[in-house]
Amino acid sequence: MKRLRKNNTMCSLFTELQLQENRRQFFGRASTGIGIAALSALLNRDLHSSETTSGASRIGGLPGIPHFAPKAKRVIYLLQSGAPSQVDLLDHKPSLEKLHLTELPDSIRKGQRLTGMTAGQKKFPVVKSPWKFQQHGESGTWLSELLPHMGKVADDICVINSMHTEAINHDPAITFFQSGHQQPGRPSIGAWLSYGLGSETDNLPSFVVLLSKNSFYQAQPLYDRLWGSGFLSSKYQGVKFRSQGDPVLYLSDPAGSSDSQRRALLDRLAKLNQFRAQEIGDPEINTRISQYEMAYRMQTSAPELMEISSETQQTIDLYGIEPDKPSFAKNCLLARRLVERGVRFVQLFHEAWDQHGNLVGGLKKNCQDTDQACAALIQDLKQRGMLDDTLVIWGGEFGRTPMVQGGGNDGRDHHPNAFTMWMAGGGMKPGTTLGESDEFGFNVTRDRVHVRDLHATILHQLGFDHTRLSVKFQGLDQRLTGVEPARVVREIIS
Repeated sequence: MKRLRKNNTMCSLFTELQLQENRRQFFGRASTGIGIAALSALLNRDLHSSETTSGASRIGGLPGIPHFAPKAKRVIYLLQSGAPSQVDLLDHKPSLEKLHLTELPDSIRKGQRLTGMTAGQKKFPVVKSPWKFQQHGESGTWLSELLPHMGKVADDICVINSMHTEAINHDPAITFFQSGHQQPGRPSIGAWLSYGLGSETDNLPSFVVLLSKNSFYQAQPLYDRLWGSGFLSSKYQGVKFRSQGDPVLYLSDPAGSSDSQRRALLDRLAKLNQFRAQEIGDPEINTRISQYEMAYRMQTSAPELMEISSETQQTIDLYGIEPDKPSFAKNCLLARRLVERGVRFVQLFHEAWDQHGNLVGGLKKNCQDTDQACAALIQDLKQRGMLDDTLVIWGGEFGRTPMVQGGGNDGRDHHPNAFTMWMAGGGMKPGTTLGESDEFGFNVTRDRVHVRDLHATILHQLGFDHTRLSVKFQGLDQRLTGVEPARVVREIIS
């Protein structure tokens, strides 16, 4: 033992431990080694490019994926947190003009639940939209006057007026949209796609999150678990990019350190982690090694990505960006730059669409912040030839009631029964409006689309059979669309 310590100081502790093992410990470690060998094979797959059925190269992803030729390669999801009012933006209800301030009939509500904010009301008068609607483009898509820029791309979008969900409060509702379940702890949709499809770049994460807010209202909180990986490896979770300072916290080297010092530190740290992985067989240790390496590569790629001075003034003006000011518009441009560089899934959260009061002021401000940028993103992708294989999604976690909240006439409560989303590109049928709600905008009357149906359709456009993208966890085959029936909404697919 003394000779071993003299000859190899670094490995002496490991050697002594191995020599002191009893028979039971030996066989226990041997079985762990088999697991490590299998893990190494899986990791080796992730380190090399593979060919998809569409001929595009990727890094990692599952074998046999996609299940069929995809129409979309990537997704930009513009999630409007807080729930935009569909009857004031996208679902034209001229009948509300004549029904203004009349009581919502019991035959329409049918005893359906309300939130605690309106459940105590004695009366439920419906209110018309304060804004006018107009048809746009050859498709004749109805849009509110609050969305003049979206009117210019009306023939590029597909509007779904028949969305419905189950949750009536923000956190379970947005968790449902993100993960297919109202309870937290499941992988987010971006994590599922990263797991199944892998990445098109090794210099940036495959799943990136960008946040912005309307300071007019206090927003509902957005937790990191909304872009988490749940029971999947943490390497599939979304990476939140900040709008100011370093794009990712702790990405920069400390003052006075050099790149060579950083490289040497990471190499030594990788060896320690490899020793630990061999000891306990935890795959998250290997994820940690790969994430350290990703952070090292991002020290070059992330600052270049966030530096938009390379964009033309025409592009800056198209989005309506103030270059030194964080905004939803700037995030939309960054989303285009991210997918251009191979990022698979980009999710933008814009907060504070929760207009329980001051609907006129709050909704107007939100549309001023987002309308031009959303339209610009579609135009920009289209002129670069990227819209056809980039799926753009816009919507909140539910809608708003056609009835007024409280005793005034300037607020709307949560409404899961009927609301609106739109999609563009990625093989969706442009210039289409699907579904219909009743004259009050309270219940869906035609072509109902559930959240699970939306998830199944997104996965389909990316080449997945949603019933086959699953992971065994807690004894069950878990999947984004769950075990309840879900259908691909083929009516809106080109």
